[in-house]
Amino acid sequence: MDRRQFLKGATIAGGSLLVPRMASAHSERRARRLTILHTNDWHSRIDPFPDDGGRNANQGGAIRRASLIKEIRSVEGDVLLLDSGDIFQGTPYFNFFLGEVEMKLMTEMGYDAATIGNHDFDGGIQNLADQLRHADFPLLSSNYDFNGTPLDGRTEPYRIFERGGVRIGVFGLGIELAGLVPSELYGSTRYLDPIERGNETAARLRTDEGCDLVICLSHLGYRYRDEKVSDVRLAAASRNIDLILGGHTHTFLDQPVTVMNLEGQPTIINQVGFGGLRLGRLDVVFPKSGEVKCVACSNLRV
Repeated sequence: MDRRQFLKGATIAGGSLLVPRMASAHSERRARRLTILHTNDWHSRIDPFPDDGGRNANQGGAIRRASLIKEIRSVEGDVLLLDSGDIFQGTPYFNFFLGEVEMKLMTEMGYDAATIGNHDFDGGIQNLADQLRHADFPLLSSNYDFNGTPLDGRTEPYRIFERGGVRIGVFGLGIELAGLVPSELYGSTRYLDPIERGNETAARLRTDEGCDLVICLSHLGYRYRDEKVSDVRLAAASRNIDLILGGHTHTFLDQPVTVMNLEGQPTIINQVGFGGLRLGRLDVVFPKSGEVKCVACSNLRV
């Protein structure tokens, strides 16, 4: 089956998606299964939501999330754990500890990478840089230029992971800060066009780095303002991006959404709300032959 024929039959049903596999220099390397776990906008929610009769009462909490992640890792061989920003701000934990608790918890849970949300600047750019000493994982940003700021040299545009012989390229994109965050909090950080930078980075990961799977950690928003770049707009204007794991708009997707890119191939978008209430899970299967990967999704209640 060629890619065009396959696309006609691609469906989202029962939490499963089938998408064409992008060929790479490493296409001979196969993995039976890759499990991608992801969060976004957990906003310093360390404890479960209070038992106050609200719709989120007694849900979430870092301990429950850590337990769920540990359980999945005990079953699955190859796991990648990612976050799409707005780690900080929202409870007194941030007011008192300025992000230290969040970074230490994510390190303890074994996060592989995260990107930067607008609220991660709420303690100032120097504070964000200071809190990185508690993080045993990289902050990825390919469209913030931190030259001359406290974050200069402290972030990475992308990171490549090897799982079961498969190369996975992960990069980050952040929202425009001007008009959203007070300028004194982000200093001389320069915002670069996310579509341009996203396509440049994805092409490098696919072509130069030979990645079999390219993932964007986005804090652009699922559907944001008409004049702003969102995940949906990025996907439609992209090449080489397989998955967009989003944040910012606190969107609870029951299952991933597929948007056709500039080449008529599907880019998959997922987002799991806010407050640590959900843990996104996508299981990617690389067949031993053919150019297809199968993605099964279940956004798990924490």
